[in-house]
Amino acid sequence: MYNQIFKLHAQLLKALSHPKRLEIIHLIRDQELPVSDIHTMLDLPQANISQHLIVLRDAGVVKSRRDGKQIYYSLSDKNIIKASDLLRLVLIDQRQNLALIDELTLKMNDLVPLVHDPVCQMRLSPQTAGFSYRYSGKTHYFCASGCMKKFKESPGKYAKE
Repeated sequence: MYNQIFKLHAQLLKALSHPKRLEIIHLIRDQELPVSDIHTMLDLPQANISQHLIVLRDAGVVKSRRDGKQIYYSLSDKNIIKASDLLRLVLIDQRQNLALIDELTLKMNDLVPLVHDPVCQMRLSPQTAGFSYRYSGKTHYFCASGCMKKFKESPGKYAKE
């Protein structure tokens, strides 16, 4: 019995073991998104997004529904995001214990304020943000790599001074 649970656990972790798949689950942590939005936010070819979504769907991490031509994805279980957030806490604690000085050494209490991704306006917190980028003395938080890339290409368009 335990052996079977360990195998299932390993399969789930394998499905989550790619940075882009982790980005996807964080994009849909509080919402359902169509593939086209995920594609835009991650700035990856749609075929790659589809492959990652298939892996996540086959592992039971996400569920999908069709509405016309659009396919929408959401988390199959909210505990997945709780598990991911706990792993982030472990990583932050490890970095603090190693005395590495960077953004990850912030205490979780400092990560509470809500912000908006300056590109897509998704509501997030520094804790849930996929990426951050410092521009003009201010740290901007992004839901995914595609939004950060767009910001870097034209920061004046998105940065509120």
